[in-house]
Amino acid sequence: MGRVTERRRVLRIRDGRVDARADTLVAEEPLEIRLSGRPLAITMRTPGVPLPDITLERNVYTTSSCGLCGKASLDAVRTTARWPVADTPRVRITPALLATLPDQLRAAQRVFDRTGGLHAAALFSPEGELLDVREDVGRHNAVDKLVGRALRSGQLPLSRCGLLVSGRASFELAQKAVMAGIPILAAVSAPSSLAVDLAAETGLTLVGFLRGDSMNVYAGEERIDTTAEATA
Repeated sequence: MGRVTERRRVLRIRDGRVDARADTLVAEEPLEIRLSGRPLAITMRTPGVPLPDITLERNVYTTSSCGLCGKASLDAVRTTARWPVADTPRVRITPALLATLPDQLRAAQRVFDRTGGLHAAALFSPEGELLDVREDVGRHNAVDKLVGRALRSGQLPLSRCGLLVSGRASFELAQKAVMAGIPILAAVSAPSSLAVDLAAETGLTLVGFLRGDSMNVYAGEERIDTTAEATA
């Protein structure tokens, strides 16, 4: 049984002060479900939950609302990116610019204003302009809409853009950013341990808990310009 939490180094920015410390993250791991020794599906989960009895006749649908569910093997989890973000030009943004993004995203959520029940994702420029915003009941779907539109309009890779999401940053969302060539992923909530590991492996800049002037940088801190901030 795996651990439900893990510790990672984080660059914490609070009211203009910057310091590095350890942070506790929820653990995220892929679980491969096998039937008669053969891979049936993969689901992402926090370790430690026992599996129910599964027969192909009773259950053929497995999901954790992610982009990986239904993959036939754990080997398919980490996909080779066509546009490695580590090789993209060093886009740099300031904490002050990042701090403006959540309010911009909230103001652009037209359907959320009427329903209060949608996730949102946005592409933003290094200057802090929201380039495209999409809403959906599924946070993965909102990101897929952004990337799909960019694909159809011939804009991939999105190497001069950042991705902002209204919820947490899971492994799947980090993977989608990497696959689209997006060098920066910012989330208003927490990242998972696997998302942080993937960001560190691929060179993705990952920012979590982006709320006002407070944020945590979990990977790729070289793209965050803190020179104007006071160092604790």
